[in-house]
Amino acid sequence: MSRARMAAWIVLALILGPALAAGWIAPAPYHRQFREAIAAPPSADHPLGTDELGRDRLSRLLHATRVSLLLAPAAALLSTLLAAFAGASAAWLGRFPAGAHQVSSDLLLCLPWMFLLLTVRAALPLDVEPLASLVITFLLLGALGWAGPSRVVRAAAASLRNSDFLLLARAQGVAGWRLLSRHLMPALRPVLAAQFWTSIPLFILAEANLGILGLGVVEPLPSWGGLLKELENYSAIAENPFVLAPAALLLACVWAMHVLLARKERAA
Repeated sequence: MSRARMAAWIVLALILGPALAAGWIAPAPYHRQFREAIAAPPSADHPLGTDELGRDRLSRLLHATRVSLLLAPAAALLSTLLAAFAGASAAWLGRFPAGAHQVSSDLLLCLPWMFLLLTVRAALPLDVEPLASLVITFLLLGALGWAGPSRVVRAAAASLRNSDFLLLARAQGVAGWRLLSRHLMPALRPVLAAQFWTSIPLFILAEANLGILGLGVVEPLPSWGGLLKELENYSAIAENPFVLAPAALLLACVWAMHVLLARKERAA
């Protein structure tokens, strides 16, 4: 294993490990307000200080990391499942499904990804419960991110349609959805895995952009995007540089995933 790959795994472990253990190692609940310590500097009780509402920054950072790093893979999984269904069905079922897939995917891909995401999210209710906003963000990312991967899946499925193992399965009497689910889909696992892993950094950045604009996960539930919104106050950065911690974690996480994905593509 190369040094860059090893460093990427270490970075991801250092980010994800404390986030998963946030409920045990966080100094305080992420929503608790310390009214006697509003916008306080780092101290023994608050290692990263507190925000303008008196909430512990370290606690919110740990929980925000957990939310963002679990939301993105969940959305990537939904997107990959939709891409698998749409792409394989289009390649397998004939001209009309293929045409419908072509038109729908072209429609989604011709629009800028972030513009489409922001437009759809802004059209939905904004005054919702934190858990509801989390579900809405997850569904939006997954439901709008299937078009590109489905084109790759469709091409791979079309190339396998007349392969020897499928012809042998047909000769043994296997047909219909059983042939699709039992024989074709397992052969597409490498393609689906690649689409899943490459979607995760994209969804992490998309969630961060939504949060910065106030369209992602809503307060008091923290996420990287919500914490990055604090950077609008430039004076707070000068007073407490630890405000930049979410941005540093976001950059480190995306860098590590980029290194791992790039190495995996070279190996393939």
